[in-house]
Amino acid sequence: MVPLAATGWFDTDSLPTLVTSIISIIIVLYVTYALRKREFKVRRIAGLAAVDDAVGRATEMARPVLYTPGWGGDIQRPTTIASLNILSHVADKTAVYDCRLVFPTHDPVIMAVAQEVVHESYMKAGYPDRYRPADIAYVSSSQFGYAAAVDGLLTRLKPASVFLLGTFEAESLILAETGNSINAIQVAGTDSTIQLSFFIVACDYTLIGEEVFAASGYLSGNKSILASIRAQDIMKVLIAAFILVAVVWVSVENLTGSTPDNWWVF
Repeated sequence: MVPLAATGWFDTDSLPTLVTSIISIIIVLYVTYALRKREFKVRRIAGLAAVDDAVGRATEMARPVLYTPGWGGDIQRPTTIASLNILSHVADKTAVYDCRLVFPTHDPVIMAVAQEVVHESYMKAGYPDRYRPADIAYVSSSQFGYAAAVDGLLTRLKPASVFLLGTFEAESLILAETGNSINAIQVAGTDSTIQLSFFIVACDYTLIGEEVFAASGYLSGNKSILASIRAQDIMKVLIAAFILVAVVWVSVENLTGSTPDNWWVF
């Protein structure tokens, strides 16, 4: 074991990481708490703006809404948590419109959490009697067993609106094509760049990447959530600026063959 006196109290090699972390924390806290009372403008996201229309269409046609978070995630995955936040808003609308909401999933834990989310939404809407716990069900943990079960629900129930929001893998195109074949309005979204291409060609609206994570703030209008999104945007701009400066720095160094003194090269 190396004595503390030999290594020192502070590792200077980690100083850039420490400075970056402190700056990030300050920006997030300042924007989230100090500016949370300000009005933040969020650009229109077509897929989220269509949520009310999709539920309204299902109500007018007397057909259910089917919502599934995909097979690829568990309850700890950020995409799954973001999907459950959107589910809360959809459940609120189905409760008000008295429209049936069907939620098949591959994970018993997700099923239990989704039941609580939907039940709470129905309670807040003032229609707890319209909540159907049997419609939020575990179907199969097998990937294609899950895909077959959801396809069966799609073909039997013929929902007017389908929400495919979460973590999807090879089952994405199977579900999207089946939903397309029954002429359902489909709103899809995932953080998987591979599966996004299938959703784009087969669904009416597609949330791309971070639009899924921004959805809860967009739909609820919660200023704290919107402020946190603003903080993330500021961090992205700073990171992009840092990368640009680093590229210019390395280019100048390669041209001159020297590095000015008293500068860190990250």
